[in-house]
Amino acid sequence: MSLGIAFKGPEGIVLAADSRVTLTGQAPGSNLLVQAHYDNATKLLKVKDHDNVGAVTYGLGALGGRQPRTAHSYLPEFETELPTEMRLSVEEFAGRLGDFFRRRWSEANTPPEADAMVFLVGGFDEGEAYGRVFEVSIPNSPEPVEKSADEFGITFGGQNEIAGRLLGGYDPRLQALMAANVHLNAAQSANFRQKVLQDLAMPIPYQFLPLQDCVDLAIFLIQTTATLQRWTTGVRGVGGAVDVATITRTDGFRAIQEKRIVGDRSGL
Repeated sequence: MSLGIAFKGPEGIVLAADSRVTLTGQAPGSNLLVQAHYDNATKLLKVKDHDNVGAVTYGLGALGGRQPRTAHSYLPEFETELPTEMRLSVEEFAGRLGDFFRRRWSEANTPPEADAMVFLVGGFDEGEAYGRVFEVSIPNSPEPVEKSADEFGITFGGQNEIAGRLLGGYDPRLQALMAANVHLNAAQSANFRQKVLQDLAMPIPYQFLPLQDCVDLAIFLIQTTATLQRWTTGVRGVGGAVDVATITRTDGFRAIQEKRIVGDRSGL
């Protein structure tokens, strides 16, 4: 599942993601399903010749059943479909990304019961003072949906229960559980969200935070999720290195923290 973050701050966009991919397979000679974790996947996506935009992915870690491939492994193919001398808007880029992976989903014969593969796309349009963030969900919602359109704030997805409790004061599943188990009319439900849930949120002034604080908060949420999952039952889908990039109006895409390919680490 992983945890992907797109942070729209006043000084720029922060994109962050962990590096774990979880694959489920059948144990040899048995009907038992087992999970395998791989902690070196790249979920922070940078596309050649398009420095004004970037993306993170979460949800389904790989397309295809027999020969699974990560989203990052498809980037060379995606880059060949993009113009090299024309700057795309963030929304246009997100739309092309959604269409590309919708086609790859179909070609890979991805099982219909699989989780969605979701992308958070962030960046700057030409001449605009502040960044934009869009969500694209494959296969059912490949059209871009803008997040935090008129305000600064943080968007995250995947295994977001811990991050939701830290920032919002409650597990994001609470509203669905309330709707299923507590019978409230529309007015009561709206009042519960506005009068109770909003008061639980951590008082963080997102519109004030410098870019460094946005980076620090994004890393904190991913590292805390990975740490707490060490003691929980269920899918431990967040782990490995945390990759982080910023996108600003003046400097474009800049990798702040990213894992490196190294040789033998036994002597380290």
